[in-house]
Amino acid sequence: MDYSISINTIWVLIATALVFFMQAGFAMVETGFTRAKNAGNIIMKNIMDFSVGSLIFWILGFSIMFGVDLGGFIGKVDIFSLGSYEHLGLDIPKEAFLIFQTVFCATAATIVSGAMAERTKFISYLMYSFVISAAIYPIVGHWIWGGGWLSQLGFHDFAGSTVVHSLGGWAAFMGAWIIGPRIGKYTKDGKARVIKGHSLTLGALGVFILWFGWFGFNPGSTLSGTDFTSIAHIFVTTNLAAASSAIVAMFISWSRYGKPDVSMTLNGALAGLVAITAGTDIVAPLGAVIIGSIAGIVIIFSIEFIDRILKVDDPVGAVGVHGICGAVGTILVGLFAVEGGLFYGGGVGMLKIQLLGVGAVALWTLCTSFVLFKAINVTVGLRVSEGEEETGLDKEEHGTESYADFMTKSIYVNNQEV
Repeated sequence: MDYSISINTIWVLIATALVFFMQAGFAMVETGFTRAKNAGNIIMKNIMDFSVGSLIFWILGFSIMFGVDLGGFIGKVDIFSLGSYEHLGLDIPKEAFLIFQTVFCATAATIVSGAMAERTKFISYLMYSFVISAAIYPIVGHWIWGGGWLSQLGFHDFAGSTVVHSLGGWAAFMGAWIIGPRIGKYTKDGKARVIKGHSLTLGALGVFILWFGWFGFNPGSTLSGTDFTSIAHIFVTTNLAAASSAIVAMFISWSRYGKPDVSMTLNGALAGLVAITAGTDIVAPLGAVIIGSIAGIVIIFSIEFIDRILKVDDPVGAVGVHGICGAVGTILVGLFAVEGGLFYGGGVGMLKIQLLGVGAVALWTLCTSFVLFKAINVTVGLRVSEGEEETGLDKEEHGTESYADFMTKSIYVNNQEV
């Protein structure tokens, strides 16, 4: 008897559970890197983007992403995902594939939460979660994983540096730009202020959970529990990239700020994980270390550039981690892929395709999310009032306090939080 289908199915479902647990990681990172008065709001956003996304992705998004290809752009709509999807040639049940893809969709959606934290209306965030899970994400997913035009060109994004992370990062950038910075983030002359999060401990816990979950995110994308060689290789490249990126980010922050910065180092680990996700299956361990090291450099300077030059207030560094490092990691596949990469004698063909795909996804996501956030802004509004923001979204949006026994109200002196 052939047990491979059973083994493959069990492996994919275990990986699904690991990726689902990453939602807790995102929640802890975002909560820890922001103020205590908004902790409950962030938890609510993280649980509801998964809940809303799960339903609409099952109803509509899955078929748009993996339905029979229509012109290379979109899959044939199949309400409630009732079709057989035999054209995918799966070695696992459709339902196993559906739930695995659902948790990936949720990851893309939740990235925006951190970048728009502490000033976004809860109802507006629910509307965004619905639309990105129903259309914005599935269409990109079809281009690359569902047989669409980028997959036909040979674009390689194994587990989602671009499909999941860059897409979420570009949407986060647009949302943070449109909604504007938090009160007190910038001085009158435009100088950026640091608004410290309330718990580096929670932030670190979140990073460790995400690192752990990535061992489902990347190796699980093999969809095969019997491909032991690939699974082991992907475990190694995933881990090496995260470790090297964290180390490089630590030393750069140490050099620039005089001390090794905790939050930058934590984001460095995430940057390496994001960057390696595209090519984790086809780069050598040394290539993974180099990609991670590059991500460790990029994350420091991208966060500084977004914060100080573009003056886009991203409390957790989501745009740099996911948008920029996701794009950079995907492009680097064209250099470090052991088959087809420029540095391995493959020429520039793969690199050109990687650049095209990254640009196309960035353009699509920035344009569609611009329309989405502008539409939300002119209907229900994106931002809470100044008074609500200063009091905190836990109390104003949810009628509760996450830390009822602690003083969490911000105090402002000369328009600066103290």
